[in-house]
Amino acid sequence: MNRIILPFDNIGIIASTLCTIHCIATPFLFIAKACTVTYCSDAPFWWVLIDYLFLVISFYAIFSISMNLTVKWLKSSFWISWLVLLITIANHSINIINLPKNFIYIPSIVIVVLHFYNLKYCKCQDEKCCTSV
Repeated sequence: MNRIILPFDNIGIIASTLCTIHCIATPFLFIAKACTVTYCSDAPFWWVLIDYLFLVISFYAIFSISMNLTVKWLKSSFWISWLVLLITIANHSINIINLPKNFIYIPSIVIVVLHFYNLKYCKCQDEKCCTSV
């Protein structure tokens, strides 16, 4: 049986980049539609769901990558960044802690950088994947 190998780093990079673009576009979209509806300060439900869609995609990419990672700091960095992103998105929805709106860019960009690092330096040539780094 043939096994399908997906480029999970590429999926993670694309998902995190689209998530960052989504976060950057949000203020501009709502400024553009300002005063067209009476309650224009709240994001539509479908727009908020996009945050969670990106979160699920990035979870799947990180989970799949971490199965083969041998570098502990890289694996930990992926999961810590994803957890910070989850907490930030959840906090944005329920507003428990007063975080700056731009804080969400930090874990998103860190995840993109980690995916690029993993893509460039952690190629598996033999049984020893990314052990010399």
